Amino acid sequence: MKIADIRGKTADQLKDELTSLRKEQFNLRFQRASGQLENVARIRVVRRDIAKIMTVLAERQRKSA
Repeated sequence: MKIADIRGKTADQLKDELTSLRKEQFNLRFQRASGQLENVARIRVVRRDIAKIMTVLAERQRKSA
């Protein structure tokens, strides 16, 4: 996910995306623990996407305050 795509979304869309990414991260951790995870690089991508979204939300919050 590109940062430009994230900045183009509304706060509600970002919060929904953040929720779905956290659910995916949770599922990926369980798959890794049980030995069923094939694409281990996906964990890193999801973690970074979560960080990008949280950064944009924090920037917007600081800007509006």
